[in-house]
Amino acid sequence: MGLFLTILINGCILGSVYALVAMGLNTQYGVARILNIAHGEFIILAAFITVFFNSRLHVHPLLALILAGPMIFGISFVLHRTLYKRVKDVSPNMDTFEGNAILVAFGVYFMVQNLMQTNWGSTAQAFQFMAYAVQIGPAKDPAKITAGNLYIFVIAVIICIAYNLFLSKTRLGKAIRAAAQDPQAAAQLGVKINTIMALCFAIGGLLAACAGVLIAMKETFTSISGLSYTTTAIIIIVLGGLGSVRGAILGGFILGIVGFGISTVDTGLMLAVFYLIVLVLLIVRPKGLLGR
Repeated sequence: MGLFLTILINGCILGSVYALVAMGLNTQYGVARILNIAHGEFIILAAFITVFFNSRLHVHPLLALILAGPMIFGISFVLHRTLYKRVKDVSPNMDTFEGNAILVAFGVYFMVQNLMQTNWGSTAQAFQFMAYAVQIGPAKDPAKITAGNLYIFVIAVIICIAYNLFLSKTRLGKAIRAAAQDPQAAAQLGVKINTIMALCFAIGGLLAACAGVLIAMKETFTSISGLSYTTTAIIIIVLGGLGSVRGAILGGFILGIVGFGISTVDTGLMLAVFYLIVLVLLIVRPKGLLGR
């Protein structure tokens, strides 16, 4: 019972972080049509910022989000309004733009990664956050979870709920959903598509920053860890369905539970199992679990 609860709870904690990682990329690709290969680099950049402020200035990790979040939001917005908008303007159609945008994203990927390596090197980074254990479940065979992981889970769930409410209840959120479903029709109704796309790319960066702060509180990482998170986000998007925020959350939790369960046997098998899940899903349900 204790092992089952440990896998389930830790899997949900990991899945909540995966959901944040995937929601950011899903927003960027589902609306702005940019498969941002550099998404994971911005996650790791936020993680480095968190560790830096915690170790040097003893700033609480969540307060670091106040600095990392707006910074990465601003960088992402400027990138879209300059590089990606220029690429979109010279591309004859959206298919060509998507291909060209991937090339630009690779350039950003290498620039951000080299910046991190120059500043922080290749040394693994981590710090202990609320590392004491908490027992959950039956007294005879409880699951032992660190308090920090439970804290991370609560914060991640709050952000996921807040983002869903933002998309469903606010005027800007409805404009984003309209732009994702039919950009031409949305433009005819007065939605400023270029501005919405830039905002969505920036919001994706903000969600990446949120994920990075939580990852810094939970995982060991290096300056070259970003690509693994980008790969995981792509797998979750395929699993949950392109453009579906709820699909990203569902896919994140599924992969989190499966991944943690596999890691108790062999950590090296996690990515192989993830790919296997995607291959089966592409055959059985190509549009994803909640895709349309």
